[in-house]
Formats: sequence, structure tokens, C-alpha cells
Amino acid sequence: MTELLPGSVNADDDDTDREAVERERAKLREFVKGLSADEIKSGSWFTKLCAQALRSYTEKATWEYFQQKYKGVPADGIVGQQIKLAAKNAMIEGGISSSLYTGAIAATVGSLGGASPAAVPAGVVTFMVDLTYITQLQMRLAYDIAVTYRIPLDVDDPEDMMKLVRVAFGIKAGEVARGSMKFVPGLVRQVLKKYYSGPVLAAARSLPFVGQHLLKRNIIKFGIPGIGIPITILVNRYTTVAAGRHAQSVFRDEAEVIELADTLIRRTRHLRLMLWVAWLVINADGKIADAERLLFQRLTRLAREQHQVDDEHLANVVNIDPDEVWLRVDAEPGDLSDVVDAAERVATVDGDLNTHEKAVIAELRDRCQRS
Repeated sequence: MTELLPGSVNADDDDTDREAVERERAKLREFVKGLSADEIKSGSWFTKLCAQALRSYTEKATWEYFQQKYKGVPADGIVGQQIKLAAKNAMIEGGISSSLYTGAIAATVGSLGGASPAAVPAGVVTFMVDLTYITQLQMRLAYDIAVTYRIPLDVDDPEDMMKLVRVAFGIKAGEVARGSMKFVPGLVRQVLKKYYSGPVLAAARSLPFVGQHLLKRNIIKFGIPGIGIPITILVNRYTTVAAGRHAQSVFRDEAEVIELADTLIRRTRHLRLMLWVAWLVINADGKIADAERLLFQRLTRLAREQHQVDDEHLANVVNIDPDEVWLRVDAEPGDLSDVVDAAERVATVDGDLNTHEKAVIAELRDRCQRS
């Protein structure tokens, strides 16, 4: 396999590990040499790296790949091993970059050595190879973790792409939103249009901001003369482990929500009514959390795909009327304990029950008590 997959190298063979890292660095050195100083300073290097680092990679890093490699190991075990091996590769790369470290690099990184827009000083190439390697490694690690937990991500979808970026690098949605095309040089606009088009272009406009963020974060490793080697190795390991654990937290939580949706669909005897009640519970406090939104999206998708239940009336509701839901509950004969159980589990998907959710469930429970 030509791409370096986290977890695809032999953890017992340090020479093999180092050779794999050096091969990847060589490819990224060619990538960096193709960048201009403007692309580095503006952050648009990150846009180009996304196009290179993910498109072919996602075809290989599949759920089937990891299941075959780690036969019989649960998802949490696979993710833990992926984080461990990615951190090891990050440390190896940090050691290689540090061995090339000189005081001149620190002096030229901030200003790019007063370079012309098209030129990149040699010292900055060393810095950028380290930055692009770690950036690519952490982004691919986050993607692998999503795949392992069976969270679908389409890197051609703008929303999924920005979600992956935010999760991989711990960037808040509001921070990414500050990115704007008016701050992007004309040369960079051409790069964006080359690699992205249509709706993906809108999301790609925020990527240069992420590139600037990562550029600043990386400077500390090379900015302290005399301690470059230990700092680079430790920071590479720390940021990679932190990125992996954050991705695990986010995608594992999503996997639990998806698993809950599958369980509710499988257990309910009153699918259409359950959907109405679930939406009432979700809207009880006037706020819809991300976990609640994901849960209901999954519920309606499974209802449609597995049971051909597509409730257009519910889909067209703007403000759900509790009285209408109660009429539906009262009109349904028989045991409705499955609906009550579903409501209780839906209410806890975003944390402990609040006062509004408790009131809705209490009313539901009273109405479902059948003599």
C-alpha cells in the first residue's frame, strides 16, 4: 500500500516504521516545493493538502479494511491501537524534522525570509514538511476513527468535510466561519476553484483560516533555539494523541446515538406514533441539541428505508402541537409501553432530563396507562 495508513505499519519494527515515515515525508516535500510563499502565509496550503491527502486515501481506509486487519477486536480497541500507532509515527517524524533543525529555520519561518510571493526559503521547506505531515496524519486519523465507529463521512460533502476538519484539529465552528474569500489572494482563489467547485467551494473558503491556525500552532516547535529536538517530538506526540482522543470522543458519541436509533426502530411496535412522540420530546425545551438532531435524522431514515414509513405530515410540521400528539396517542389501542420507553431514551440522548422533558414524559405515561 503506497499510502501510510495509521495502523498499517509493523509496530515491532522501528526500521520499517522510520522508512514508512520517510517515504511519506519525501512525497510531502515535493508537495511543499510546489507551494508559493503566499500560499503558506495565507493558509491556502491547507486547502491543497486536503485535496491531496483525503481523496485517494478515503478509498482505502474503509471499515472493511480495519475489520480485516483487527479481526474480532471491538471498535474501541481498534481506535486505541490507531491512536497509539499514529502517535508513534508522529514522534518518529518529529525526530527526523528535529535532526534537520537549525537556528536559521526559526528565523525565517515567521517572515518567510522576506521571500517574494513565488519563492519559499529552504529552511521553511523543512518546517512545512513537518507541518503537512502532522496535519495529514491527524486528519487521516480522525477519518479512520469515524470509519471505525461507522460514522459516514463524504469528503466531497462540504458539511462532512468541515466536520472532519473541526474534529481533527479541535476548531470551533464559529472560528472556522471567520474565513472569508475577500482575504484570499487571487492566486489562491484559482487554487480553490481548481480543487473544488459548486457547493464544496463555499466550505473550502474557510480552509485557509484553518491553515493559518495550524501554521501558528506549529511555529512553537521550531521557535525555541536549542531545544528543538525534544520539543518537536513531544509536541507531535501530544497533539496527535489529543486529536485522536477528541475524534474518538466525538465519533463514539455519534455511534452511540446511531445505535440507539437502530434499537428504537427495532423494538417499537408503533413506529409512526413513536416518531411523533420522539419529536415532541426533542422539542419540549425549545432547543434541539446536535445529538437530538442526529438521532431523529437516523430514526426517520431507518423508518423510511426499513419500513417504508415516510410521514409527510410530520416532515411538514414547523411548530409541533402537543395536543395533536396526544390525540394520536389516545387513538392508538393496546399496550404503548414501547412508546413510553422510547420517549424516555430519547429524552436522555443529550444528557439528564430537564423539567420540560419530564413533564412531557409524565403526561405520556399517564395517557398510556391502559386498564
